[in-house]
Amino acid sequence: MKGNIVLTPLCAGVALAQSCPDYSTYSQQRHAPFSSGRYQLSSMRPDPACRTFNSSDVEGLIARMESVIADPDLYRLFQNSYPNTLDTAIRWKGVAANNSAEELTFVITGDINAMWLRDSANQMQSYLPVLEASDSADSIASLYRGVINLQARYLLTSPFCNSFQAPAESGIAPATNGAAAGDSVTPPYSPDRVFECKYELDSLAAFLEVSANYYNGTGDVDFFGKFQWVSAIQAVLNVAKEMQTPTYGSDGRVLDSPYLFTRETTRATETFSNDELGNPVADGTGLIRSGFRPSDDSTIFQLFIPANMMFARYLEPTAEIMAKLGEKAPAGLADEMSALAKSLRRAIDAYGVVPLARTPGGAEGEMIYAYEVDGFGSAVIMDDANIPSLLAAPFFGYLDRSDPTYQRTRKRILDAESVNGNPYFMRGPVINSVGGPHVGPGAAWPMASIVRILTSDNDSEITRALREIVSSTDGYGLIHESVNTFDAGRWTRQWFSWANGLFGQMILDLQDRKPSILKQSFQGCKSSARRSVADLL
Repeated sequence: MKGNIVLTPLCAGVALAQSCPDYSTYSQQRHAPFSSGRYQLSSMRPDPACRTFNSSDVEGLIARMESVIADPDLYRLFQNSYPNTLDTAIRWKGVAANNSAEELTFVITGDINAMWLRDSANQMQSYLPVLEASDSADSIASLYRGVINLQARYLLTSPFCNSFQAPAESGIAPATNGAAAGDSVTPPYSPDRVFECKYELDSLAAFLEVSANYYNGTGDVDFFGKFQWVSAIQAVLNVAKEMQTPTYGSDGRVLDSPYLFTRETTRATETFSNDELGNPVADGTGLIRSGFRPSDDSTIFQLFIPANMMFARYLEPTAEIMAKLGEKAPAGLADEMSALAKSLRRAIDAYGVVPLARTPGGAEGEMIYAYEVDGFGSAVIMDDANIPSLLAAPFFGYLDRSDPTYQRTRKRILDAESVNGNPYFMRGPVINSVGGPHVGPGAAWPMASIVRILTSDNDSEITRALREIVSSTDGYGLIHESVNTFDAGRWTRQWFSWANGLFGQMILDLQDRKPSILKQSFQGCKSSARRSVADLL
């Protein structure tokens, strides 16, 4: 997967457009100075002149954390990963062509030159610790406003889609998505505006999430009444209501689905069964269908519980924002949002909580959250690494980590050995974590290890997961998408900004909750999980 390792000097203060390295290449090379720990992790930050956005607040936070994090490799991993979105992924920042007051921020996911609603919302979430009210165009608040405004435009253009091209104002040519070239999608979309059109409920929830986060960090309610936010919320609600459509009418007739998708592919997770329709969904559940998971893999049963959880969770604070807009918001819209949030919670309790299985003795198993259901009684019992996941439910605030049903679910998610374990929990000497069908068996996702830490109060569990993360970057000092559980040199995606930012977010969370863990050494990991600089050269 990787070529020869090259020790390349950092870009020396030259114009970004002319002489700065392409980070797709730069991030596959090792750069001095290396960390002083046993893993000798690379320095992966571009020169300040080559970074896509510079924040003095973030730089100050990174500097302060050096005295908080005792282990040199753990600090280098934080130093590289936390600012990765700012360093590399703010592809363009400007204003709308028809309104110079309307800020726009185009945030790429990393090594794919497109903006995902989900990824960009979560990439911004990493900087909540330094978010505060500011009118400055150089502030984190300005980045947030730009992301919200651009996401609103996307949702008004193609509300069923998940990933988008750069805005026309940027002058950036549309990226080519060869996989999507032959897609048949209803409703249709323009590839000049949309990179890929996989309908994911969590993408709609991500717009609610980034909106709520901005408001909670700044208290700036006026912003939401200025541009297209209210209209975008209405578009989101319209899609949600449409996607409560079941497969069959009361007379047994097959109903027209608001969303259809098919793709010529060799991967079952890249298309729908039943000629664009997907597997049947029952009437009357109150849940919202999702064609795809946050991994961009198709659902088996479209009543995807983690996305319904996330959507309900973020409807609640955005309903409060809507209510505070007063006459700038349509009458009754805030109440409609609150009512939908409550009904989704009832529906999740009614249909998303299922018996785990029948035990070998024949008795009915304990009640846990299902990953997906169809409303007819079928359920998928598993979890996937991508957020929203069942494991992440306390992280995005749907419930408390002490919730009994969550704890039973969590136990099974992190279990691969019993008859009732998670088929996508990956084990090995390098890293033990949830994976998923997107990369496949044997590939554990550090993102899921990060979520495990964020949802745990157990010091031993947290420390063990941190050790595995630190030791499994293959010397690069960045969070990969996935890592082979038996060989740290086999991994996918060296440039995955969301996962990098989430790691930094987790370290800051530990500073608040478990500061003693950050004073530990992480130098004693298994030798099979590392390679030295000499091995790499």
